[in-house]
Amino acid sequence: MQYKLTLASASPRRRQLLTLLGLAFEARSADVEEQPQDNEHPRDLVRRLSEEKARAVLGEVDHGLIIGADTIVALENEVLGKPANAREALQMLRQLRGKQHQVYTGISVLDPSGGQVVSAVVMSVVWMRNYADEEMITYAYSGEPLDKAGGYAIQDNAFQPVARIEGCYANVMGLPLCHLYQLLKAKMPMARPPVAACDAFLGRRCPVAATILATPN
Repeated sequence: MQYKLTLASASPRRRQLLTLLGLAFEARSADVEEQPQDNEHPRDLVRRLSEEKARAVLGEVDHGLIIGADTIVALENEVLGKPANAREALQMLRQLRGKQHQVYTGISVLDPSGGQVVSAVVMSVVWMRNYADEEMITYAYSGEPLDKAGGYAIQDNAFQPVARIEGCYANVMGLPLCHLYQLLKAKMPMARPPVAACDAFLGRRCPVAATILATPN
């Protein structure tokens, strides 16, 4: 049986990462209000938004599986979303500089035939380096931070904002592949896990993949 996969996201980074699973899919933009609710914990926020994004394209997809995802940066439980302009990006980068913060991604897999959804929330800890004012300002006004939670991309080779991380690197990019593989495996036949493809794409060996894949859903 051929399973149709739909990614409810316009993010080019998520599209890139999803190709590493070796599955055919189509991507659709999900128009969802991404503001947190009162006293909503970051973990609950990304879970809710990932499900809302999957459901946002439900009227366009009548079979297969829909993947929704949402990623946020949290500094001492304060959510740092996507900056609206360079000034906001600069403010976020100042807040994060030299500090530890958390990156949360919620992923949801929705079956349109019955409306059932399964979800997971993944958290990685990120330490930012103590970048200089000049390079921070240059990056903030480059336009690069504007579609990125927290105003930065971990994979940016020019700015290189991150000193180190603990947890899943792909999660910080926006799509934790091993966790998604586990969710999809419960719904459809899956080939080999994405570890080798993910390592090759990122140019690094994942220290947490074996633990993730050994954990039952």
